[in-house]
Amino acid sequence: MPGKILRNLQGLITFAACTINTIVCFVPLMFFAVLKFLMPIRPFRSLMTRWIMSVGEAWIAINAFIFSLSNSTKWEFRGLDDLGRNDWYLVIVNHQTWVDIVAMQTMFNRRIPFLKFFIKQVLIWFPFLGLAWWAMDMPFMKRYSKSYLAKHPEKKGQDLEATRKACQKFLDTPTSVINFVEGTRFTEEKKAGRASTYKNLLPPRAGGVALALSSMGEMFDAILDVTIVYPGKEPDFWGMMCGELDRVTIDVVRRPVDEWLYQGNYQDDREFRKRFHQWLAAVWEEKDNKIDALKNQPTANSSG
Repeated sequence: MPGKILRNLQGLITFAACTINTIVCFVPLMFFAVLKFLMPIRPFRSLMTRWIMSVGEAWIAINAFIFSLSNSTKWEFRGLDDLGRNDWYLVIVNHQTWVDIVAMQTMFNRRIPFLKFFIKQVLIWFPFLGLAWWAMDMPFMKRYSKSYLAKHPEKKGQDLEATRKACQKFLDTPTSVINFVEGTRFTEEKKAGRASTYKNLLPPRAGGVALALSSMGEMFDAILDVTIVYPGKEPDFWGMMCGELDRVTIDVVRRPVDEWLYQGNYQDDREFRKRFHQWLAAVWEEKDNKIDALKNQPTANSSG
């Protein structure tokens, strides 16, 4: 019982420190966001964007320092050579736990452009966070449902075109867009429910990757294929707060952005969609085998 109390106390202290860091960083971020919104002058907005990204990177760095005080984590990062902060990347990654996001941020912070997610356009109206996401240049996507398109066939293709136009702002700003291709965290129950043929992964969902490539494909310098493995005990978020993040191995493979990946019509071209699925399935098969190998290897020298 005393051990459990001390464990949870450590978790509360770590969580409180991260919360304070979030509040402290959110204040200047919102200040710069309001200035960016009120001053529609392109050079000024670019300056505010750089400052906002710097605040985001500082928030990640401080969080990583807090977690290092509460966890004796052995980090192993692979494949970080030849990455740069002035390049454009599509990052695809497997998903096991909420800790994945912290691990990704810790590894990539200040190595590549700030990680961004595609966000539904309606969320731009979410109080405070909508403005923050807009100010951080999160790519907003506009998607129509099948039922809506059935009633309004003239709208077909307009959602993708709107997303492409929204991404034009990234032409001058190096960007990293991340996609958790499985769509949700891996569990054995979900694996059975989706009839996965992979040992360590759920079947990949190609739609999000296809959307990113069709919207920004010509901008991307590379696809970063990221594999996250926890060779010891797989942590949950509270376990990380309580100091139970023992080992993290992250492997990065740089893949080329072949023209066919973004020049095809994923929505309407059945042959292209089939070829795209085959390509992504091959990537996922390689990732599944890699996870097995990484889980069973001895502890290597840590980095990061």
